[in-house]
Amino acid sequence: MLRILFVLLLPFILLANEDRPPIPYDFLAKKEAQHFIAQMVKKHGFKSAYLTRILSDAKLDRDTLARYTGRYRQNTTVGTWQRFKAHVLDPESLEKAEKFKEKHARILQKAEADYHVDAAYIVGFIGVESKFGEYTGEYRLLDSLTTLAFHKNRMQKFFRSELEHFFLMCREEGFDPYRLKGSFAGAMGVVQQMPSVYRKYGMDYNGDGKKDPWSAEDGIGIIARFMHKNGWEKDGQVAVRADFKGKHYKGLKTGYKTAYTLSKLRNFGITPHTPYRYRKARLIKLTDKASDELWLGAPNFRILIRYNPSSNYAMAIHKIAQHVKHTKGSESFFQRLFD
Repeated sequence: MLRILFVLLLPFILLANEDRPPIPYDFLAKKEAQHFIAQMVKKHGFKSAYLTRILSDAKLDRDTLARYTGRYRQNTTVGTWQRFKAHVLDPESLEKAEKFKEKHARILQKAEADYHVDAAYIVGFIGVESKFGEYTGEYRLLDSLTTLAFHKNRMQKFFRSELEHFFLMCREEGFDPYRLKGSFAGAMGVVQQMPSVYRKYGMDYNGDGKKDPWSAEDGIGIIARFMHKNGWEKDGQVAVRADFKGKHYKGLKTGYKTAYTLSKLRNFGITPHTPYRYRKARLIKLTDKASDELWLGAPNFRILIRYNPSSNYAMAIHKIAQHVKHTKGSESFFQRLFD
């Protein structure tokens, strides 16, 4: 009885206690976990004893849980524009982008040809997701996914599905479920794939005989395949800078879910800084202390946000891509970054 009471009350105790290491926890005492095991046995032919043994080793990840419970706090799971600028658009990171492009030039060219996508945006994806493989996460996936699958949170249904994909992925690829590590949300590898995404797009792109989420070359293939499957237009526009009066924009609603005709935008004083090829655009605002930037998101912009629904995320990829396309010139870093 005390064990069950502890299971029920602990999530509420933890809300104010972030940045703590995972702790032992009896997930098997939860009805949701028992139902999950029964469904995995029935639906996918797993052995109940196997799932019970693994889930009994799962720990409660309090840091992960705190990010998805209680009132949604903006920028706890996605970054502000200032954070993207500071951590992935800083001079050091952009230099790493150049080196990554040079180091993997052959396979980037192959991906561009195989999938009819723009290699610079593959570089952008990998830069934003893991800083070119430097930061792939130290959270044990078993802990983070089990915590979010069996504790109430705003994305519990999604994470329970990802836990299902996690077990399927481990069985299909021969991964050790105890050892895989990734982000607080359960994403892994150089392109931070959730298990469901890995099962759909994972590949052995370098031909070494194994699909490796931590391989830069396999990651290049994965992103190229993702872009192609979602309708990337080779050499198509992604985002175009827009002009408006003033320093901070407070007019039309902005964000990746918006869609305005160019004529409507002009009526509200918004005009493309350079020619924009399409009739409609998403109106994207990058909020900064000194002044805002407005951008018109083209159809290719939709592909970027399908991987992670954040305008700041997509624009960071775009700016890295534009940087690596225009390196070796004499223009200053800031001119290149905000072109």
